[in-house]
Amino acid sequence: MKKCRFPALFAAVTLLVTLFLPMSAAALEDPGLTCRNAILLDATYDEILYDKGARDKVYPASITKVMTALLVLEAVDAGQLTLQTPITATAEALEVPEGSSTAKIQVGDTYTVEQYLYCLLLPSGNEVAQILAIAVDGSVDAFVDRMNQRAEELGCEGTHFANPHGFHDPDHYTTAYDITRFMKAAMEYDLFQTILTSPNYTLPANGVSEERIIRNTNALTSNWTYTQYLYGPGTGGKTGTTDEAGNCLVETAQEGDMSLISVILGAEEVKLPDGKTDARQFSETIKLLEWGFDNFHRVTLSPEDTLVASVKVNLSSQADAVNVKPLGSVTRTLPKDIDLDKVEMTPSLFSEEVDAPVEAGQVLGTLVIKYEGTEYGTLDLVADTSVERSDFLYYKDQVETFFQNAGVKLVLAVVLILVVVVLLRVLVFRKRRRYRSGAGMGIGRRGHYSGRRRR
Repeated sequence: MKKCRFPALFAAVTLLVTLFLPMSAAALEDPGLTCRNAILLDATYDEILYDKGARDKVYPASITKVMTALLVLEAVDAGQLTLQTPITATAEALEVPEGSSTAKIQVGDTYTVEQYLYCLLLPSGNEVAQILAIAVDGSVDAFVDRMNQRAEELGCEGTHFANPHGFHDPDHYTTAYDITRFMKAAMEYDLFQTILTSPNYTLPANGVSEERIIRNTNALTSNWTYTQYLYGPGTGGKTGTTDEAGNCLVETAQEGDMSLISVILGAEEVKLPDGKTDARQFSETIKLLEWGFDNFHRVTLSPEDTLVASVKVNLSSQADAVNVKPLGSVTRTLPKDIDLDKVEMTPSLFSEEVDAPVEAGQVLGTLVIKYEGTEYGTLDLVADTSVERSDFLYYKDQVETFFQNAGVKLVLAVVLILVVVVLLRVLVFRKRRRYRSGAGMGIGRRGHYSGRRRR
């Protein structure tokens, strides 16, 4: 199935860049949301731009169906079924809790997987979630197990599903951040986006039910329920409502090259003085998305041509030092009014000196990037140029190093002592030998002289 992808010089340098994390957004004017929980994510780069209890435990209501649709589309990719596979609704699948939202499917209705996906996501049919769950895994329970496994794979650390549709269950919960995880994964599918951006869809007659039109519950896409919330940059979203969850909406939007995912949870509908109703799951979604587009832009940080330190080079007659610079670049979604003067980029060298040869690009340290005392990222520091080794200096150093070795020094000391001992022994031996030789010659002369007679 086709997918769509969201899309030394040390003291001389103060780089006018930083990496941006959500806490820095506190410097911006707050969007003033009244909902219980919210998050705004740069969908392309997974950077959180706004966080209001984004990791709190919450009830997702029918936003759950995003995960259900994702698993159905993945099952199609895996060949378990096709978009054109017909599925007939059974009485078992249609047994949903009282008060459920439905697509008014009847026993015996036969629609394709694709048609059921429209029924799942536009009118938010709880019974359709069960029909699809059984079609994929044979039972609702098995499908729910798959949902929880997939949530874990997507990095949803605060999520547990108890059903495929989101009807309230105390053991069925998630977080605003986790919702962005499975929403982003689902948005990779063209069909998912197509369905979410469809104001309505015509279901054909099937022998049990007549042809009929189903409507999208998302007022940013459809004006069927509300007329004042249509939002041009919106690229699709999913609503959810229960008493416990409040009014909820996950929405995607794009302006230029910036793609955002917003999640509004626990919003209220408020009666205005003019008698109109402010459905804040929609109005606050628009407010949050516009806040993101108005206050942030994409900045590419490319410091690789900036020399930030130097390292002494030994064993070279070509150069006695090599300059180092950051490797690569960092691109972040930054506030348009960020104070670049507060950026700190601190080099940390592995060593103050290095032996030649040095290759251009050789990693010699790291560059730590901080903003207002908080560390945001690290880049490798690499040699700017190559430095060749001098063979003469190298071999000279090898000899010096050899003789400076403690073991070698010990051996030389032992050898020296042995040499001294041997020399002493030789000297003593020779002295004794001369003494003995001289004494023997004296006795012989005296013996010879005394033996002569005078005449």
